[in-house]
Amino acid sequence: MTTYTGNVKPGGTPDTRELGELVVTKVAVDPEMSNNCYLLRCRATDEQVLIDAAAESEVLLRLIGDAGLTKVVTTHQHWDHHRALADVVSATGAVVVAGEADADAITEQTGVPVDDRVADGDTVEFGRCRLEVIHLTGHTPGSIGLLYDDPEGTPHLWTGDSLFPGGVGNTFGDPSAFRTLIDDVSTKLFDRLPDETWFYPGHGDDSTIGAQRPHLAEWRERGW
Repeated sequence: MTTYTGNVKPGGTPDTRELGELVVTKVAVDPEMSNNCYLLRCRATDEQVLIDAAAESEVLLRLIGDAGLTKVVTTHQHWDHHRALADVVSATGAVVVAGEADADAITEQTGVPVDDRVADGDTVEFGRCRLEVIHLTGHTPGSIGLLYDDPEGTPHLWTGDSLFPGGVGNTFGDPSAFRTLIDDVSTKLFDRLPDETWFYPGHGDDSTIGAQRPHLAEWRERGW
């Protein structure tokens, strides 16, 4: 069996990781922005959730296939993460999920109503699988992470644009937003989750909490 690396490129082959109760498929779209989209499938029921319908709806719908889509989660309001939302929802009838503070902006930009406005500690459920919503303020007001606490293994975390290998998300030169984001990432992610937690960002390669933990103080000191 091929080992999952999470190293995907727009126009390239998706990468799939098989967990005990969940199958994760990562695909990159749009050569300019290189957004990551993640299709999660519950093994027990074949129900599927898409994290970020970022672009290239034809690629995403082909990935979704005949199994259909239960929900689509948008991690935050920025345009590059929801350009295919309208097409995907129209084709699948999926429930639209987003953070409460970003929901109105997502609807304004896409024309798609947000059915489920989630906050810190809420859950996104599909089949026998459950994702915990973690509100991470700073990159946008309503950015969310999604935590899958694998009952048969290590935690898995989708971070949108709030955490990457090498630092937190862009706060556009706003010192207050940076402090909020680094504090949220520190307390809600690094203080809580074990080193082996694998995280999946909105762009680029994956990493683990343990690999990034030694750099937290450095990130805080540099201010970005």
